[in-house]
Amino acid sequence: MAAPDPIPPDPSEANPLATDCRRCPALVDCRTRISWGVGPTDAALVVVGEAPGAGAPDRERWRGGNHSGMAYTAANSGRKVRSLVRDVGYEGDAYYTNAVKCFPCDGEGSNREPTAEERANCRPYLVGEVETVTPDCVLATGKHATQSLFAVGGRSLDGFLDSVLEAVHVDGLVPPVVPLVHPSYQEVWIPRLGYEYEGYVAALGETLAEL
Repeated sequence: MAAPDPIPPDPSEANPLATDCRRCPALVDCRTRISWGVGPTDAALVVVGEAPGAGAPDRERWRGGNHSGMAYTAANSGRKVRSLVRDVGYEGDAYYTNAVKCFPCDGEGSNREPTAEERANCRPYLVGEVETVTPDCVLATGKHATQSLFAVGGRSLDGFLDSVLEAVHVDGLVPPVVPLVHPSYQEVWIPRLGYEYEGYVAALGETLAEL
């Protein structure tokens, strides 16, 4: 039997950091809503993605941050990363956000990679969220989210897969950063790292227990 869906976030837990933001004109033109962080602001974990996707406005739930205004609320990546956090024992004790808060469109309705300038423009929001929540750990989901967090301390990322599940201390951030594979591709990359899903969950739990 398939595991049940994780609990979707309550809109009352959204944490808008500004009434509007126009630092990135291209993102202003792309977005429907700013995808702010969501979750308890005293959470043990901060979970960071790269940026919201286009989303699915016709869904009743799991429409994605571009439409819900809340990070990691898409049917694919949102449910998967929230299931992972639940399975490792932190459901209800995690704050979800993105390195870039607005949907970066490619002009044809799909995602593109945020530019270095867009990441830099959004980085003060991300650092402010981590400083507000003061978590025990920051989980960086995917290579681009990891690069954005490492950039806080001027640190480069060499060999993303080699860093997965390893706690890294970054100058400018108090809690350590633990890179994870992006939830949208975890079925591909978790086996390539030598794990089944349950073993990956257990390994993440061990990493968190050692912090």
